[in-house]
Amino acid sequence: MNKRLEGRAPARPTIKAVAAAAGVSTAAVSQAVNGTGRISEATRRRVLDAATELGWSPSASATALRRARTRTIALVVRRPTDVLGSDPHFSELITGLEGELAPRGYGLLLHLVADMAQENALYERLVAEGRIDGAVLTDARADDPRPDLLRGLGLPAVLLGAPDAGSPVPRVGLGQQGAGIREAFGHLLELGHRRVAYVAGPAELLHTRLRLAAFEEALAGAGLSPVAVRHSDFTERAAVDVTEELLALPDRPTALVFPNDSMAVCGIGTAQRSGLRVPDDLSVVGYDNLSLGRWVHPRLTTVDQQVQRVGAAAARTLLAGCGEDVPPPVLDGRPRLVVRESTGPVPSPT
Repeated sequence: MNKRLEGRAPARPTIKAVAAAAGVSTAAVSQAVNGTGRISEATRRRVLDAATELGWSPSASATALRRARTRTIALVVRRPTDVLGSDPHFSELITGLEGELAPRGYGLLLHLVADMAQENALYERLVAEGRIDGAVLTDARADDPRPDLLRGLGLPAVLLGAPDAGSPVPRVGLGQQGAGIREAFGHLLELGHRRVAYVAGPAELLHTRLRLAAFEEALAGAGLSPVAVRHSDFTERAAVDVTEELLALPDRPTALVFPNDSMAVCGIGTAQRSGLRVPDDLSVVGYDNLSLGRWVHPRLTTVDQQVQRVGAAAARTLLAGCGEDVPPPVLDGRPRLVVRESTGPVPSPT
């Protein structure tokens, strides 16, 4: 026997070992032991039996920590680090959140994840470890499992997206999500554009579906169909690639509509490098109304969705769910078009 191992006490069983033995998540173990959340009596008994068999019990300090308020809110984002660093959308969102959280002594815990499985596992771990009081969910998806998961974990949460009374957790965002896109197309139509291409975000995102449906309905109402629709992620490389592809079409579009301002700015640069003038040869519309749209040349025509105000409203809604006495969130109106210099009359035939 290795002498270094002689006399060493056996390793203390962990909450993960109990979860594996009971066939549940670590969050379910925490709920069973602390009497929180929503789990069945059969599951609770199975967890407690596994804990007894393994000789596991939470330490007094850990239990006290879990029951204490952490004054920490999780913001989990499914984006590569380079996208998060280059997209001012999240800076605007965090500014809105922090403007309400920081004065009340709450901090924001930011995590980046690769996929839904990682995100769900992270929530379970953070709840089991007692590290957060609530969570802000981004990128609402079709058949999204996160609201039901967090409700089951007993964790207050808000989901950023168009209001929906049937959601398991409060949804915070501007209503009439398609209104801004319809207004943008109406603007292009008045300028004489008939060949319009639409760059959409990932197909599984709810706002992608709502905006694309509004775009196609607006075109159909004018007796038109899109020159092209391309789904894309939000990276700079994707913006460049999709712009080059659309500009190479035999019947080149005279206007491009992008899903956010960062991609629209990349699209303007790509068009200019190819020898096209914006807006003389090509009109470009973004979405978000971020500060960078006012800094570029030409200044960007875009749809304002009040990102900071949405973040502030989400923070207030979540603080109320955590038991704080806060004023009700103030968020009204709808996305609206902001016309600047990147859109102009359709170019004359040559």
